[in-house]
Amino acid sequence: MKSNMNIKAVLLKTTILVLLLLIPVIVMASGEGNDHGNAVLKDFLYRCFNFALMVGLLAYFVTKPIRKGLKERTEEIRKALADAQAAKEAAEAKHREYSDKLAKATEEIAGITEAIRREGEMERDKILLAAKEMAAKIEREADNKASGVVAKARTELREEAARLAVDLAENLLKKQISADDQKRLVEEYMQKVGELH
Repeated sequence: MKSNMNIKAVLLKTTILVLLLLIPVIVMASGEGNDHGNAVLKDFLYRCFNFALMVGLLAYFVTKPIRKGLKERTEEIRKALADAQAAKEAAEAKHREYSDKLAKATEEIAGITEAIRREGEMERDKILLAAKEMAAKIEREADNKASGVVAKARTELREEAARLAVDLAENLLKKQISADDQKRLVEEYMQKVGELH
């Protein structure tokens, strides 16, 4: 509506300007006082009237499509501006959303890193504890095996010592006991066995 008023104002000003420029020509033509001058003046005025009428008709018929085109263009620009504003707001919202997601992802990565570090430390502690337990078990088994070997060796030494003692005693007895002593020992033994039955 405002652009329509501006066009009409421009056309009105242009028409007034043309008429003001024609006034001196009209005054000069009327001052000559002859018929030929009147005919020229009438012709000139007729042409000016035709020109003003043509400009007026053109202005009347052309301004509607121009106004309509300008109005459509204005609406297109408003719509484009509104779309651009909406796109800007959507982009800002996306930016905020992605910034928030990035911040959350950074926090999650820090949390995961911390959890992995703690888990690694716990796993290290478990491995160290298992290694200590295994070392203690191996040490106990070694002690048990060593004790078993020592006990076995002691038993074998006792047996060997007993066998050697028996052999030694036998040899001593063979050397010191005579055949008569042997007979007497056998008889005493038989007698004790007989008394038991």
